[in-house]
Amino acid sequence: MEQFRGVGDKATLVKITVLRGNNLRGNKAESILNYVRAEFNGIVLGDSHKLDAAVDQGVDYNFTCSFECSDAAHTLDDMAHKPVILTVIEVLPKEKKQKEEKTAVIGQAIVDLLPLLHGQVSFFSTVLLHPTPGSPAEAPSLDVTVCVPEPLLSGVQLSDSNLLKVTVETAYSVPEVWNPVSGSGPLSSYVAALQVPLTAEKEQVLMFSNGLLKVGGESEPMGRPRKWPLGPLLAPGAQFIPGASMEGEPIEMEDGDLTSIEDRDFRKEAETNKKRVSWDTERRCFLDADGGEDETQLSFHGVAYVDMAPLLYPGARRVRGAYRLYPFYDSDLLVKVKVASTTAIQGFFRIWCCWGLPSGSGLRHCISMYADSRTYIIIEIALEKSLVPKRSPEELAKSLFLALHIPSFLAALLPSLLPYFLPSILLYQAVQEYQAQIASVAGQVLEQYQQLFGPAFLPGEKPLDPTSQEQRKTKLLGELNYSGKYFAFKEQIKYSVVRIVREKMLRTEAFSDPEQLQAFLSQLYVFLVDEMHVALNKTLSVDAQETQPRPLVDCAQLIHFAKEAQLNGDYQLAAEYYQEQLTRDRSDPAHWFDYGVLYMLTADYQKAEECFHYAVSMEQTHLPSLLMCGILAEMGGRLEEAETFFEGATCVDPANVVAWTLFGLFYEGQENSIQTEMAFLEATKQQRAALVVTPPCRVETRVESPDLGEEEQEVANCESFTIEPALAQELLCPGGGLSSSYHLALARLQLLRAEYGSAESSLKEALNDSFQDPDVWALFGHIHHLTGEFGKAQECYERTLDFVTDATDTHPIYLRLGSIYLQEGEFQRAKTTYLRACKSSPSCLTWLGLGIACYRLGELTEAEDALTEANILNNGNAEVWGYLSLVCLQVSSPLNLQKEAVLREIKALQDHVGFGNPCF
Repeated sequence: MEQFRGVGDKATLVKITVLRGNNLRGNKAESILNYVRAEFNGIVLGDSHKLDAAVDQGVDYNFTCSFECSDAAHTLDDMAHKPVILTVIEVLPKEKKQKEEKTAVIGQAIVDLLPLLHGQVSFFSTVLLHPTPGSPAEAPSLDVTVCVPEPLLSGVQLSDSNLLKVTVETAYSVPEVWNPVSGSGPLSSYVAALQVPLTAEKEQVLMFSNGLLKVGGESEPMGRPRKWPLGPLLAPGAQFIPGASMEGEPIEMEDGDLTSIEDRDFRKEAETNKKRVSWDTERRCFLDADGGEDETQLSFHGVAYVDMAPLLYPGARRVRGAYRLYPFYDSDLLVKVKVASTTAIQGFFRIWCCWGLPSGSGLRHCISMYADSRTYIIIEIALEKSLVPKRSPEELAKSLFLALHIPSFLAALLPSLLPYFLPSILLYQAVQEYQAQIASVAGQVLEQYQQLFGPAFLPGEKPLDPTSQEQRKTKLLGELNYSGKYFAFKEQIKYSVVRIVREKMLRTEAFSDPEQLQAFLSQLYVFLVDEMHVALNKTLSVDAQETQPRPLVDCAQLIHFAKEAQLNGDYQLAAEYYQEQLTRDRSDPAHWFDYGVLYMLTADYQKAEECFHYAVSMEQTHLPSLLMCGILAEMGGRLEEAETFFEGATCVDPANVVAWTLFGLFYEGQENSIQTEMAFLEATKQQRAALVVTPPCRVETRVESPDLGEEEQEVANCESFTIEPALAQELLCPGGGLSSSYHLALARLQLLRAEYGSAESSLKEALNDSFQDPDVWALFGHIHHLTGEFGKAQECYERTLDFVTDATDTHPIYLRLGSIYLQEGEFQRAKTTYLRACKSSPSCLTWLGLGIACYRLGELTEAEDALTEANILNNGNAEVWGYLSLVCLQVSSPLNLQKEAVLREIKALQDHVGFGNPCF
């Protein structure tokens, strides 16, 4: 690593030139005698000449001053957080008997030197001249240039350095004893300080003074400007950093201590009505490879602990939150430092930084007040460049492509195989570019045609005769030539043709033999025409589209029927439904995802992974398929692929709780504590944000998880091995524990594993917290139904349907309860149940159950109608055909000779095949 400038190195001269003042106005005279004074780092750099200027006219100062930037004085860190202060001073006219001249400050301007730390050698700026109190405000300004003879940082130094920005906003709910002293007694001062480790051995103390005690009554406005860490300036407006303001965010998205829903009311009350101390100050700290050291010793009586570990998350550059203030004790601080040192990462970044309020006059007795008043302080720590880089969307897309299309054993060999595949890759790119240009030109020509002759290829219109076609062609070519578009089209295509000549024909030199040239041109012409036809066939189609009959069942119904078949364990029928869905539209990634879920249920993980890969290949933003690809890659031991898929999922939907949770579980399995903490923390933030937007309708002893989407629920249901570590994490997290939702999720996991006894025990625990949860009773009914206890299952299902709130999925409840009623001979109740099922989610089985119930009740017409509906939805169900036969036989008249002939034929066929009862 290249070393930064040391104490003995040559200093760099920084020149500041004040070129001109604009719109200057004095206090009295029409013309003003004034000069400019420049200051930096508490030192006066110089004064300009005294110049006369007419009111509202410009004045050319052309004043240059300078200072030396070195490691001994005026360091890079000084330039990061201290601006150049330009003060415009008016020389007042002398009065009689006045010996010394009097002056008045017109205003002050601030010049930020940060561009020099970004590698610039010079910059020009027009800075606002902030008027002092009592000065006329006419928007005056100064034109300033700043330059250095060479960059302060080389390219390597610039990449190795960083800029830390620390902002102390406001301390809220301060102790009641923090009151302005009236009458006798010293005034109190409010100062905050941060001990920043620059390296593993060196530290620096950042001071934030001039805290302003305010009474409650109104909230601090958002977007208020940030202040320089300077003392009071003569012009109040000059204390604000140009372009820097407070950027708030919702409480649930903060990083600090008071972020739970229970703290929201207290935060709102404290930030509106209670006293506070406001700093609103930003301190920049330049971090280089060597750093500096500050031996400042402070005595604290209050301290806040800020965890800076989130700055180690990939791409993270900011930590902001509300942090509790605690009484300062050396023993507590040592414990925090000791815990931090055991988990230190990269020297100092995985530590607890200590914020403190130095003790002042009359404040030592406040130590016991922090806990009572619940004082907290808003702090923001930001970096200009992230410590751990995050993959860009382009790099992530490339990694996803490799994970989807190149086997893992070939990925490692890709660099060595690249020279062999490079010609094919370049040829493919050249052909694709040529086809894209052909499509573009075809679109422009078609647009020109429509402008001349109106819409082309109207449906039902007779084709043009050859003479009309030739006339239109001639007119079109003439218009293209006259307008110059023909030659523009040739130029547009020319570069792509040149690439094909180089990559396909492998020709870069001129021909000397005319015959070879002619053969080459013929071959090139054939290839270009073929590729032109391919491109035109992709973009233009004049074939009449045949009118397709509307299918009786749409894709949503097919999915419903497939899931119903999965529920009954008929995976072959479910596969048929999914295959028909893919036949209708193979380009929909959701269809491939559904098919993959079926293979997951049958433990055919290889085919499932193929389906999920198809889905992601068609749409890289399909979140459920990305998650399942990550899960299966982790199962196969392909950890890099798994990380790519999970990272892609979190980039597609950064607010998705399931994606962040699975990402955290993945990193937990790899024992990556920092990344695990990052993922779980983000999942918690997004969960809190979702609950704020849509609060749960049921009141529980803990916060519920937000509702999952249908496809996300499939992800959670089809992979039982991801649920177990998630449940373990739920027990460990502060807001988790043995809650109703935990036991319900555990019961679902045990039900998937056919552990019915354990599932029943878990549901009994869930009922202790939520006795009226319909999902718990529905799951109870499913367990009893699967174990053959139909009486108990009936009781649970009936209780579930009696609740005001419906269960998450009522369809299996209706099906199983209706089948129990049919077995028990309660046909009227079965009819009512199946009617409700047909109304909410009709299917072949719901209509079949309704038809059977009506048939048993003797309602043959209604039975025939219901069975006909079932036959329309699935004409391959043998039971439907059987009951239709029964109904037909019941309503048929035996006196009809034609029907008697049919019955005889049926009887003869039954005798022949030996199936059925020949005697009706």
